[in-house]
Amino acid sequence: MTPLDLAGYVIAGLMTAVALWRMPAALWGDEEDKRRRALWGCYAGFAVALWTKTKVVRIGLNNSSVTDLAVLIKHYTATVAILAILSYIVAIYGQYPDKGDVPRHVRFARTVQQVAAKASVATLILLTALFFTVVDRSVPSDRFVSDHAGQWGATLYMSVFYLYLGAASAVCAYQWALATADATLRHLRVGLGMMTFAMFVGVGYTVSRTLFMWISVVDQPSEAFAKSFDEITEAAQLLLFGFFAVGASIPAFSNCWRRVKLWRAQVKLHPLWRELMTAFPDQPFAPPASLTRELVRFDTPADLRVDRWAADIADAVEKLRHYVPDSLVLAAKRTAEEESAAPDAAGPLADAHWIKAALAAKADGAPAGPAAAVETKHAADQDDEVAWLLRVAAAYRTITDDGTQRVLRSMETAA
Repeated sequence: MTPLDLAGYVIAGLMTAVALWRMPAALWGDEEDKRRRALWGCYAGFAVALWTKTKVVRIGLNNSSVTDLAVLIKHYTATVAILAILSYIVAIYGQYPDKGDVPRHVRFARTVQQVAAKASVATLILLTALFFTVVDRSVPSDRFVSDHAGQWGATLYMSVFYLYLGAASAVCAYQWALATADATLRHLRVGLGMMTFAMFVGVGYTVSRTLFMWISVVDQPSEAFAKSFDEITEAAQLLLFGFFAVGASIPAFSNCWRRVKLWRAQVKLHPLWRELMTAFPDQPFAPPASLTRELVRFDTPADLRVDRWAADIADAVEKLRHYVPDSLVLAAKRTAEEESAAPDAAGPLADAHWIKAALAAKADGAPAGPAAAVETKHAADQDDEVAWLLRVAAAYRTITDDGTQRVLRSMETAA
């Protein structure tokens, strides 16, 4: 097996993995998920096309009862995938109205998509007719372009496909170059940039192969040159698909990473949140459950759940202020400063000590009274508040019962 054959399997596997990964959201999403469906259709179509190019599959199909069947299947699925990717571009611009003040590039994309829908049908019909009439299929081929170099029938057949593929690649390169320039998020800019580069490679691929085949009709190339050219352009196409698969997946990877961060936030906040909600059972919407049970709740998005837990913790702390004296805040701060090796760790640890001691005081039967003094935290936004609570929750897990009793004794001394 040559390195090029091995690369073919790797890229086909990569595209298949991405198609399977994105399939649930595409198949079971709502009407607002047209963009995901279109992109998944593109992935699925190109995955099938790439598998027909792998050595074992293409030799098996090309030597079947329909000679060179792998070529026809590859072009069928690639044509459908191209139509899907053009639909994906149009779906991106769904926020613009059908009429009125619509940017030129959006009108252009919609026009191209409408034309492409009709052109794809015409392309499939024409490819089928040419394949079974003018293409010389007397001998099964391994590398279709190099094996048929100099044959006018195969040249005409491939020109039809390359015209469709090249035009679509140029449109995608143009649209995604504009989107890359307008992207504000870094991961989105990187992903679109990779997809744009892939489409420029696609334009070069189709132009070079079309010129090669027509020049070969006039001047028959040597077998060695034809094979070398086929392998070089084939490697370029594999590079194209690699950049496209990774580039289009980067925004999704970013969303997955965000979900992972939210999951980690729930894991870290849960012990503190559950203890506070157990102390004030009327506070949460539902009784606090185990961490495993909370993580598998699908009725509430993870980001909303984290925000709600942060609000629950803040409300519970407000209620705890009525069970402790003003001196607790100084006692917690002094203990935290004594225990902290790093100055920036004293603040979260002081808050954690205050909460732990206040919970202990309430559990011991302290009567409710006026709200005690606390140090006010000035969070810039909800994310900033959650970040602070994560540090407090981490410190909270390190506090022992002896540490809490020490804070309470210090509070009594200060009072």
